[in-house]
Order: sequence, then structure tokens, then C-alpha cells
Amino acid sequence: MLHGLRVTGVTDAGSLADAVAVPIGDVAARLGRLAEEGLVEHRGRPPAGWGLTPSGRVEAGQLVSRELGATGARPAVASAYERFRALNPGVLDACSRWEVRDIAGVPVRNDHRDPDYDAGVIADLASLHRRAEPVCRDLAAALERYRPYGRRLTRALVRIEAGEGDWFTRPAIASYHTVWFQWHEDLLTTLDLDRTAERAAADAAEAVS
Repeated sequence: MLHGLRVTGVTDAGSLADAVAVPIGDVAARLGRLAEEGLVEHRGRPPAGWGLTPSGRVEAGQLVSRELGATGARPAVASAYERFRALNPGVLDACSRWEVRDIAGVPVRNDHRDPDYDAGVIADLASLHRRAEPVCRDLAAALERYRPYGRRLTRALVRIEAGEGDWFTRPAIASYHTVWFQWHEDLLTTLDLDRTAERAAADAAEAVS
């Protein structure tokens, strides 16, 4: 629960239940207990919802560190992270092209009135998803808490392919981009990495190449 909030950020109980694959009734009860312990709090100001307190953030990090030590899963997670990083630019590019397209060299907002263009972007995402599926499976085999990612990404893709375009990038729902971002954050926090260092390493590698 604490790690789920660390990954999703401030969220409602229903979204957290989906992210951690725990029944919403259990989530609500556990959030109440965690609030009594000072590890989570409910915020009424935007963005409204449940979030970690500073103590909860520290506790979440310690729990994940102990989990990796107890399970010996760090090599599997590190390997999956490198495979994820190989797919990440393509997924982000597909998300960008879903929102903005290039017309005669000029970036314009995609109004989704060109079905052939949209179909091409969706096909690219589906191809990337097929490559991501074994990464999801391997992670789930190493740590049970990674199991929801494969299901959530597949659900988003199915809805996109059914014509529900909001499931591509809309931030307010568990869209493909939302879940992908959470998966990325999960890998980074599990391995105690940060996005700034990751970007710096990527820039350095690109400069060398």
C-alpha cells in the first residue's frame, strides 16, 4: 500500500486498489490504519486524495529495500529495468504522436480526424506492448507486486484498439501512458534511482555514441 502510493502519487482509494490489485474495501480499511500511524494522509486540496506523509515515504523506501534483500529479486528487477529503458523512448514517442502530429514540418494538435494516422500510432504502441509483455511476466515472477502492470497495460491497449482514445494518454484515468509512467516510477524507486540521474546517464551515453 505504501509503495503503491509512492508510485501513483496522490490518488483516490479506487485508483490505488486497481494499482495494487487489492479489493477496495481492504484498501479503505488499510488506509485508515496507516493514517492512524501517521504514514498516509487524506488531502482535500487539489490534487485531492490519499498521499504519503514524509514518514510514510521513508517507511515505504525501507520496506522496499528489505523486500529486495529478503527475496533476492534485485538482479531480476535491474534486468527488467534495462529492458524497460530500451522500450521507453518508443512508448513515449507513440504517446507524443497521439497528441501532436507533424504536418509539413509543423507540429499541430492531433484532432483524431485522420483514422489512418491514428491506426498507425496504435499499431506502433501494440508492437511495443508485445515486447513489454515478457518484461511484465518476468517481473511478476520475481516479485508478486509487479503483477498488476501487465493486466493494466493490456486493458488500456484493448480499450484504445476499441476506439476509446482517452485510454492512450489521459492522465485522470489508468491510461497506457499513466500506467507506463507508474511502472517507470516503480522500477526507479525499487532500485533507489532518480529520473534526473537517469536522464544525465542517457544524455552522456548519447553524446558518446
